[in-house]
Amino acid sequence: MVRADVATFKAISSAPDAAKYPNAARWYKHIASYEPEFATLSGDASKPYTVYGPDESELTLNPAKAPEKAAEEEDDVDLFGSDDEEEDEEAARIREERLAEYRKKKEGKVKPAAKSVVTLDVKPWDDETDLEALEKSVRSVEKDGLVWGLSKWVPVGFGIKKLQITLVVEDDKVSLDDLQDQIQEFEDYVQSSDVVAMQKL
Repeated sequence: MVRADVATFKAISSAPDAAKYPNAARWYKHIASYEPEFATLSGDASKPYTVYGPDESELTLNPAKAPEKAAEEEDDVDLFGSDDEEEDEEAARIREERLAEYRKKKEGKVKPAAKSVVTLDVKPWDDETDLEALEKSVRSVEKDGLVWGLSKWVPVGFGIKKLQITLVVEDDKVSLDDLQDQIQEFEDYVQSSDVVAMQKL
């Protein structure tokens, strides 16, 4: 124990809260146990506690302000930042170049056209209708985005057969309603047509 301890002890009005400041409370209790010996210590007892210790201290007398200072210091330190501004500019330039390349590639890619496989039933008027002429008429319809596929004759009853034909259409280019209207124009052979199945490719 030295004179500085005594001066600091006397400057504190009461014992620190042991729950909040356990080390300070322990120190205060320890110094208090030597109170009868204060007068025997060497040094000037009249000096205030402020003359002891270093000229400047980084410690704050108000602990409530300490977090603010710590926050300021944290703001000054950028752990993930670049020390060199030119490095940041270079990284930004490279990133922009890569983004531009990506956009260019994305624009260059043409999305495949949406297509559907359709099964169409085309019914003749009766059993005397020329079925070959009926199929030839149907297949004569040509459109951009239309591809005719396989066909077969399916018995309906009373000796009548209907044409069942598959086709692939590009959805954006071919309207099935318009296609059926065109087929219906072959009125010598076609009584009606129906879409019986449709599946996206």
